[in-house]
Amino acid sequence: MTTTFDTIFKGATVVNHDGSAVRDIGVKNGRITAIGSLSENAAGEVVNCTGLHILPGVVDSQVHFREPGLEHKEDLQTGSLAAVLGGVTSVFEMPNTKPLTTSPEALADKVKRGTHRMHCDFAFWVGGTRDNAKDVAELERLPGAAGIKVFMGSSTGDLLVEDDEGVASILRNTRRRAAFHSEDEFRLREREGLRVENDPSSHPVWRDEIAALTCTQRLVRIARETGARIHVLHISTAEEIEFLKDYKDVATCEATPHHLTLSSEDYKTLGNLIQMNPPVRDARHRDGIWHGIGQGVVDVLGSDHAPHTLEEKQKPYPASPSGMTGVQTLVPIMLDHVNAGRLSLERFVDLSSHGPNRIFGMSRKGRIAVGYDADLTIVDMKRSVTITHEQAGSKAGWTPYHGKTVTGWPVGTIVRGHKVMWEGEIVNPALGEPVEFVEALPRH
Repeated sequence: MTTTFDTIFKGATVVNHDGSAVRDIGVKNGRITAIGSLSENAAGEVVNCTGLHILPGVVDSQVHFREPGLEHKEDLQTGSLAAVLGGVTSVFEMPNTKPLTTSPEALADKVKRGTHRMHCDFAFWVGGTRDNAKDVAELERLPGAAGIKVFMGSSTGDLLVEDDEGVASILRNTRRRAAFHSEDEFRLREREGLRVENDPSSHPVWRDEIAALTCTQRLVRIARETGARIHVLHISTAEEIEFLKDYKDVATCEATPHHLTLSSEDYKTLGNLIQMNPPVRDARHRDGIWHGIGQGVVDVLGSDHAPHTLEEKQKPYPASPSGMTGVQTLVPIMLDHVNAGRLSLERFVDLSSHGPNRIFGMSRKGRIAVGYDADLTIVDMKRSVTITHEQAGSKAGWTPYHGKTVTGWPVGTIVRGHKVMWEGEIVNPALGEPVEFVEALPRH
């Protein structure tokens, strides 16, 4: 007997473009083929999801998985393990590896390394530089490319393009939306002397809000002049939210769970563990970013998962590297905010699934709709769990949220219809494949 569906996910509250309601989801050959009230007899497997919520698969569009070249911190397999343990079905990985992802060969190498070795689906940002500016229109259309990423302020790696003409030379050639680390390198150099030995709380003094705002203002001006679309990563200031609301024609932006959850008060207890670029700042900025969430200025969430070993993080500031883990905690931290009333579950879905679909043009991902990939994040909104280092799938083995109890927890990660994680266990071999984008569809 042939069945209508391979799998039915039954009885969950499905959150999609229709709102939230109890519905079943039928899946065949990795795609969603029906939504509604479906007969259990019509499927090879029925997954009982009574009491759970099913969200479109969560997309983390900013992670650093460190491969190739820095695998002692993380690799594509362990980073993607952390992702699916946290309910994330697709990631966009950053280009500051060794070698840098700035050529067709380096991108193809990453795609090959990730295919059927990563547990989630993936795309890779290609680093924009002065040397490859003339080639970015071809680079951004290659298989597995998320787009072009530019560092205007030095962070980790050698991908700095700090001057207006360098940035313009890249944006004149892009056709897709380009992503930016927006901190003004000239101001950072001027203020290096403000770093205080052994005091990570001086990090936001050095990399102050003016460094972020000035760079974002420059970036928007260049985008307007070149007719390009830009995406400002990890917004960290109230002023940038206020500024960007007037430039939604060219600029989208991302907020991170750490900038929405932590503040400069936390340096007292967490120290170097929350040293990030751009920094965790005082509560005024955290509140300003929440205002941006509420007003719809913020388009997407990204974790900026940037792991280092504990040994590296324990070096005395400023010798300690910037970056923290985050891909595994993005969903639970944000669901805890949902339960606390800071945003609705529908707004979380908009930021973590619909947003990436809309601004990056993901093909068949980011919605629970017939014809789309069956990428699903299944969560228990009532479950309270204490986050610990021991849960970490990341090779780094630590989280800044150790000891924090959250309400709302991912219980299942479904990638193209395959149950990858269920109740904290990996239940299928790695099946990750490159994400496709509507502006760069393969020619068959």
